[in-house]
Amino acid sequence: MPSEQVISKPSRIATRQWGIEPMDADIAAAREKFLNVEFDTKTFDVTAENIVEYARACGEISPRYTDPKHPDFQAPPTFASSFIAGRHLPKDYPRFGGLGMDAGKAIAPQAPVRPGTITGKTHIHDIYTKTGRSGRMVFTVIRMELFDDSGTKVADADTRTVVRERPTP
Repeated sequence: MPSEQVISKPSRIATRQWGIEPMDADIAAAREKFLNVEFDTKTFDVTAENIVEYARACGEISPRYTDPKHPDFQAPPTFASSFIAGRHLPKDYPRFGGLGMDAGKAIAPQAPVRPGTITGKTHIHDIYTKTGRSGRMVFTVIRMELFDDSGTKVADADTRTVVRERPTP
């Protein structure tokens, strides 16, 4: 019976086949310094009018989202994407020498957002790379955890940015 081979790092074939990217030293250093370190806290006053306006702008017609007198009145789940942090990145966060672009948003609702005060606590959730035709791209996932007046987590709102590095001559 052949012995099992332990591979400490993916081979180039495994990297291509499964999309595993080896971690570069600058990314490892950024992850070590910035991952899961809260760098911004901001409060948001949510009114019934804000919720209704957002719901209508999204084309929502359910009274649960458009009628403040409804017994289960709450914001649509995507409402959490409308909160904007005071700081977008931590102080001294590396710029990775390229052109930055929005790479998408994601919301993970966990409880209804209702009128009141919402507190957003922001941290870097992930930093990773992908290699495309134009070279290395560095992705940063910024997560704002949102809490209501009672301290209940209502959602995670993620924003992804990508920096396409300038090619070296």
